[in-house]
Amino acid sequence: MLEIVNPAVFGAGIAAGLFVGILVALALGRWIGKRTIAQALPALPPNIGSLESAVFALLGLLIAFTFSGALTRFDVRRAQAVDEVNAIGTAYLRIDLLPPGAQPRMRETFREYVDSRIATYAKLPDITAAKAELERSQQLQAEIWRQAVQAGGQAGGHPQAMLLVMPAFNDMFNFTTLRIAATQMHPPNVIYGMLIALALASALLAGYQSASEKMYDWMHQIGFAAIVALTVYVILDIEHPRLGLVRLDAIDQLMVNARAGMK
Repeated sequence: MLEIVNPAVFGAGIAAGLFVGILVALALGRWIGKRTIAQALPALPPNIGSLESAVFALLGLLIAFTFSGALTRFDVRRAQAVDEVNAIGTAYLRIDLLPPGAQPRMRETFREYVDSRIATYAKLPDITAAKAELERSQQLQAEIWRQAVQAGGQAGGHPQAMLLVMPAFNDMFNFTTLRIAATQMHPPNVIYGMLIALALASALLAGYQSASEKMYDWMHQIGFAAIVALTVYVILDIEHPRLGLVRLDAIDQLMVNARAGMK
């Protein structure tokens, strides 16, 4: 969410580049295969056999594990959003345990904080604006904590009540950090590099295998390139929800509903 460069932009660029690269690798492999037939084995078509199968199997496994990992992290982000809403609801209810004189100001600051949390995600994919709003919500966290500490020392306050109020606020703040950390948890770049390299190597071998065919089947070549490129794009999109086609807007509605109930 808070990267300096929007991943949705270079994700589309990577997918487009991979699509073109696969087509080039297919054509190059076919050209190498035809030269092999013409120069070395004119009576036999080029045959990769087990080598080709192993590379394609490895490509399939890498795509499967990468896709599965992206979905797992996506589900974690959704669960964290729900947990934050629950933590906010609990903390807001425990304001009732503060001294009566401190409650109105605390509730007003609390509503501003929830508005800021909603705005942080609503401003995406404008990453700069989202980061600015996140900083504002962190400032409001400090203000809520300061007011809670002051309320604990006011007349009419109960020390036992603070044992319930302060942990609730702390849990609510912790989910902000957890959600920020979740946006920065992705596979190492070498995984994506290996995925792209395997896709190109597979295309090269597939083109080499097709050298014995008289007609160049553009439909199958383009289809293969499009499917692999689209799969890589979807993986990158799921890894960075809110910045591309994959969104978490339905989950955000839970916080909007919680804010509407804060009278």
